[in-house]
Amino acid sequence: MKINASKQKVLEAASSLFFQKGFHGTSVRDIAEKASVNVSLISYYFKGKQGLLEYAVTHYYENYLTVIEETIEDVKTLSPLDQLKELIFHIIQYKQSNHQLSCFIQRELSLDSVFVREMAVTYLAKENYYIRNLFFTLIKDQKKNEDDRNYLLMQLKGMLITPYIMHNEWKNQVVGSYSHDVFVNKYARNIQQWLDFLSKTNTTVANQNTPR
Repeated sequence: MKINASKQKVLEAASSLFFQKGFHGTSVRDIAEKASVNVSLISYYFKGKQGLLEYAVTHYYENYLTVIEETIEDVKTLSPLDQLKELIFHIIQYKQSNHQLSCFIQRELSLDSVFVREMAVTYLAKENYYIRNLFFTLIKDQKKNEDDRNYLLMQLKGMLITPYIMHNEWKNQVVGSYSHDVFVNKYARNIQQWLDFLSKTNTTVANQNTPR
């Protein structure tokens, strides 16, 4: 979803301030000053701070789902393991490239914030559908019951959001575009190694169950 330059400036300013000061601690005037635009422009485009928040969250998630859907389409000829590895990389890359908004949204979701939860619920259901399908294909075997699979899925989803809930743990290590790229590669690789372990375990179990 492409937006014009003025909207983009306001969106970036709002993301930064929401991240630093929270939604309620940020005024429309604060956003206008940081974006170097007139307050009336924010009212014209977004109908106020609440409208800006809703636009920011919608824009974030629509682009996020586009990344997921395009990645799944691009890698559909690969093995389930490699498909999921590629998807994990692009998810972390997207979240990291929108780091401040990712952190703000996760913080609000962890607080059960009504205004973000209502905006995000549909998008999160779609995200869960795509990740769940790929992940369950990878770990499918006779030994794992529904609870086992759901616990493992919960671990995977937890790894995808942890850097944006515990962002203070990384604030001194990720300070520029290069360090963001390094973080994406290293963190995605760690999750991919976990997937390798699950895949090998799954293969071992399958081999043990194969009649000789």
